[in-house]
Amino acid sequence: MADNPTPNEELALIKEKIDLWLKTRISEDEVIQSADFDKSDSRWYVRVTGEEKQNYMVLITLRQRTLHFETYVMPEPEENKEDFYRHLLARNNKLHNLSFSIGQENAVYLTGELHNQWISENNLDWMVGSIYATIELTFKPALKIGFASRFS
Repeated sequence: MADNPTPNEELALIKEKIDLWLKTRISEDEVIQSADFDKSDSRWYVRVTGEEKQNYMVLITLRQRTLHFETYVMPEPEENKEDFYRHLLARNNKLHNLSFSIGQENAVYLTGELHNQWISENNLDWMVGSIYATIELTFKPALKIGFASRFS
């Protein structure tokens, strides 16, 4: 059953799969710069280099049932809040397994997850690629709405 926790032996194999995938991506891809693993949280800190948002960290956390992805996008908007959130909510409709959300201090995050049974190189590439593409498409337009006076 998909809702059952993943046994520890399988979690260890999934961790090895992700470690190998990250090692390959770091050596072959200009986007993923580095990755560090925090054993106490079963979390990787993956440094990504973009164009619209130059650098950011994607946190990838291995849980009992899912692999959770999270990245900080930007702080709470200073102005045009209704238009800002409308813009992000409209973007949410076009995303698959990802969504914009509000986190600590009302900051904007992009989060997603994969069920552990779906973790593969292709799905990891797809998820990180989707995060990258979403940040590239939304970061500057959202900044211009939520922080408009800084761009005048």
